[in-house]
Amino acid sequence: MSWVTKTLTSSLGRKLLMAITGLSLIGFLVVHCGINACIFLNDGGETFNEAAEFMAHNWLIRAAEVILMLGFLIHIVDGLMLWKSNSEKRPVKYAVVKGEANSTWYSRSMGLLGSLLLIFLIIHLRHFWVVSRFTDVITSGEKTLFAEMVEVFQNPIVVVVYVFGCISLGYHLLHGFQSAFQTMGWNHPKYTPFIKSLGTGFSIIVPIVFAAMPIAMHFGWIA
Repeated sequence: MSWVTKTLTSSLGRKLLMAITGLSLIGFLVVHCGINACIFLNDGGETFNEAAEFMAHNWLIRAAEVILMLGFLIHIVDGLMLWKSNSEKRPVKYAVVKGEANSTWYSRSMGLLGSLLLIFLIIHLRHFWVVSRFTDVITSGEKTLFAEMVEVFQNPIVVVVYVFGCISLGYHLLHGFQSAFQTMGWNHPKYTPFIKSLGTGFSIIVPIVFAAMPIAMHFGWIA
């Protein structure tokens, strides 16, 4: 198993691990965004609640949820380790060569964006995941998850936090989506332009959909 340890502790191995966990999280975002977007049907949250109920009680999805949470933790820890490693390699800022000449600001700020996303994730989990999984507020029928969303997003500060969280997610994805494919070696002159375009579109559309939810609920456009 020594080769596995060496691979996962090397810079290349960590980047590979980041790519694998990142792609799995991208898949999660597709599902999560699709289910949450059900609120835009404006049917009093009926479709959304049905979808959320199915996700909460399907044993296969619950098992995948545990794996997904491990993926989140690995992605976070691995990202911080890579950021620390890259910082140590360049302890002195270059005086002549400007970073923006070869890279975008968000690709150089993945550590910061990731940290902001971590804070946002903790807040988000506290608002909805903890309530739906570790209390009987939802399961007892006292309140639906849709009603919980309506209540949480009445607070304008929470709405602002969520919007900024979605902006951070967008920039994080803008670099991470394409970077994951590149790390996996899935580069080809014929397909790479499509992957770049797909990554850009995904990085814009998904965060916009997520950000639109708290805004729409706060202003009463959805009920």
